[in-house]
Amino acid sequence: MTLTEILSNEELRRHEFPVVKESTFLSHAAVCPLPRRVAEAVNSYATACTLGDQEDQIPSGLVRETRELTAKFLGAQSDEIALVGSTSQGMSYVAAGLNFRKSDNIIVYHDDFPTNVYPWMALAERGVQVRFLNVKQLGRIRPIDILGQVDESTRLVALTSCHYISGWRLELNAIGRLLHERRILFAVDGIQTLGAFPTPIEHVDFLAADAHKWLLGPLAAGILYVRKDRQEMVKPLVHGWGNIECPDYVTQTGLAFRPGARRYEAGALNILGIAGLHASLKLIAEIGVAAIAKELLRKRKLLVDGLMAKGWGVLMPDAPEANASGIVSFFGDEAETKSLWVKLGAARISTSIRTTRDGKKFIRVSPHFYNSDAELHRLLESV
Repeated sequence: MTLTEILSNEELRRHEFPVVKESTFLSHAAVCPLPRRVAEAVNSYATACTLGDQEDQIPSGLVRETRELTAKFLGAQSDEIALVGSTSQGMSYVAAGLNFRKSDNIIVYHDDFPTNVYPWMALAERGVQVRFLNVKQLGRIRPIDILGQVDESTRLVALTSCHYISGWRLELNAIGRLLHERRILFAVDGIQTLGAFPTPIEHVDFLAADAHKWLLGPLAAGILYVRKDRQEMVKPLVHGWGNIECPDYVTQTGLAFRPGARRYEAGALNILGIAGLHASLKLIAEIGVAAIAKELLRKRKLLVDGLMAKGWGVLMPDAPEANASGIVSFFGDEAETKSLWVKLGAARISTSIRTTRDGKKFIRVSPHFYNSDAELHRLLESV
C-alpha cells in the first residue's frame, strides 16, 4: 500500500482508517484513532489469550521484531531500545537514573509539554540546578539559542523534537552535535515527530516516545532509546525478573542486569500494546517516513494559506522546511477561538484546543498522511 493508493482510492482509505467514515479527524498531535490493521493485531492477540497462558500466545518474534523496527526508524541498534509504557515513564527513567553532582546544571524549555519538563525539575530536590531555556518565540529553539545558554557546568539538555503548539521542529543533529562537542548529554521527547518526520539520533543520548500520536499505535506502548555507551550511566529505577538475571526464575545472590536496554524492562511487558505498536510500525514503514513528511508539509501549506486567507492568525506560518511540521495552530480573539473549536466538534471535525502560559488559546490542527484534501477543505469551509 502506498500513499498515492490511499489518497486516490476512497474505498481503501475508509477500509484502512475506519475513523474517516465517522468524522474528520485532524488531531494526531493529541491521541490518534487506531488504523484497522493495528486494532486487528491487538484483537487477534487478545482473542488468542482467551485460550491459554497469555505468554504462550505471543506471536513468534513479536518483541524482537518490534525492537528491530523501532531501531530501524531511529537509525539505532535493537539493543538500544526498551519497550516501556508512556513517554513520561521513559524520560523519568533517564532523569532519575542518571547520577548528577550538586554543581551540575541541566537546561530544559519551560514551555515544552510537561512530560519533558517535570522529570528534570524534580532533580532540584537533589541539588541539581534546573535552568529554563530563553527563546523569543514559542518553541522556536535554534542551535544558537542553546549555544548561548550552556556553560562548563551544564550536564544535560532536555528538549522536545517538535513543539506541541507552535509545531516548530528541532534540528536534532545540529543541536546534538553542538552539545556533544561540549560533552553535554542530550535527551529528547520524540513523540511529536516519530512516525511523521525523520527523527535522527546520531547525536542524541536518550529518546522516549509513546505510540499514540503520529505512530498510530496504542496508548502506553512507548519506546525508550538509550545510546549503548550511556547505558551504564543510567541506573535502572525498577527491579524484577525481567531486567535482572535469574536463571529458571531462581533469585541470585547479586543483581546482574540483563544486557542492553532490556535493563529498563523490569517485569512483564505490555504485549497487547506491543502487538499494536508492531502493526503500526509496519504500517508507517510501508508508507515511508520520507513520503509522510513530504505529504505533511504539503498539507501544512494548504492549511496555513487557507487559514490566513480567512483572516485567522497562524503560529509561525513561515517556518523553514527544516523546522516545519504537521502541526498548525491558529487563533482569533479568545472567545472567537473557543467558540469555533466547539463548533468544529459539533460538526465532527476533531481538532485540539491548547493554551499557552499567558492564557492565549489556539486551535491546533494536526492531520496525518491519510487525511484527504477534501477533509482539510471541510475544515477551512467551517472556519
